[in-house]
Amino acid sequence: MTRLSRSACVFAAALSGLASAHAQISDNVVKIGVLTDMAGPYSGMGGAGSVAATQLAVEDCLKGPCKGLKIEVVYADHQNKADIASSKAREWLDRDKVDAMADLTNSAGALAVQKLVKEKGGIALYSGPATTRLTNEECSATGFHWMFDTYAMANGAATTLTKSGKKNWYFVTVDYAFGHSLEKEGGDMVKANGGTVVGSVRHPLGASDFSSFMLQAQASKAQVVGLANGAADTVNAIKSAREFGVGTKDQTLSALLMFLTDVHALGLETAQGLTFTDGFYWDLDPQTRAFSERFAAKHKGAKPTMVQAGVYSSVLHYLKAVAAAKTDDAKVVAQKMRELPIEDAVMRNASIRPDGRVIHDMYLFQVKKPSESKGAWDYYNLLGTVPAATAFKPLDQSTCDLVAKK
Repeated sequence: MTRLSRSACVFAAALSGLASAHAQISDNVVKIGVLTDMAGPYSGMGGAGSVAATQLAVEDCLKGPCKGLKIEVVYADHQNKADIASSKAREWLDRDKVDAMADLTNSAGALAVQKLVKEKGGIALYSGPATTRLTNEECSATGFHWMFDTYAMANGAATTLTKSGKKNWYFVTVDYAFGHSLEKEGGDMVKANGGTVVGSVRHPLGASDFSSFMLQAQASKAQVVGLANGAADTVNAIKSAREFGVGTKDQTLSALLMFLTDVHALGLETAQGLTFTDGFYWDLDPQTRAFSERFAAKHKGAKPTMVQAGVYSSVLHYLKAVAAAKTDDAKVVAQKMRELPIEDAVMRNASIRPDGRVIHDMYLFQVKKPSESKGAWDYYNLLGTVPAATAFKPLDQSTCDLVAKK
């Protein structure tokens, strides 16, 4: 096991000390920890980009409501292992007095952190993980699922394709909590719209060879091969699918979760035509373009993924709530987060439900043909908007005990 670096990077921002209005800030500092995948399969859509997004949120809040606050940002690599994520989160909460943790990419790691937050306190801002358990049986009063989840991702592509007549599905699924959840949600959407799931195969996280999985998918004769995985796994699966002819002729290839960095890695020649749901795109409107330009200047010219955009939005909203509440007490800040409107360059029509699910508009995109692209990162055509009210699992279907109490 690689030993985690203690706050390998610290971003401290302050304006000549604390103002008296912020006297209830513990240790005279608000600490935010970015717990993410820095070098593994999810590092492109989270990783260093999530740290950069956090820094942008701090900078923006210090120009406004956070003026006078001292804010520190630390980060660590959980290596996509639940025990490392839990250990680092415990160290941050117990020893380093971290007030809020952001990104938390990887569903297994996020569930471990959620358990810890319920036990020890602190705020969790989930932008990277996808499992719906975070706002159902594992929900927390101080845990907020910010950007997307498996229901929202399946809701777009699985529903649209099944309604169009592609009724028989086969899933290629990453074998841990995230993949299981995405496959289940996708399968439920298929069945709810009159389709059937003819089978599935599971692969390990970080698989490099998908040939046997794609041959099984091809042999299933399913009309749709659904990829219930993400990031580097999705990239490798699509490359293998193209090699074996899966997703051509009588079969459609559907990636239930795609990130901008995945399309960038694949190139438009390989990725063209893929249809999927996303929670953010840099070229949606003037606000998203302006934010994305600032992000690119801080992160090697890359445009932000929806995870990185979600990290920015969640951290900015958290900091606004701290400033408004004049304390970093987790329970007080969590309540203030629910009261304040979510207003930033990332989210549209956003609000926080009692179960901690942040609902907002989602979008259905199709990857452009190479001839349609006007330049670097110009990859998507917008097919439609999934309104916030219907993008996520209905609240009356939630198994969160906070909803039952409500």
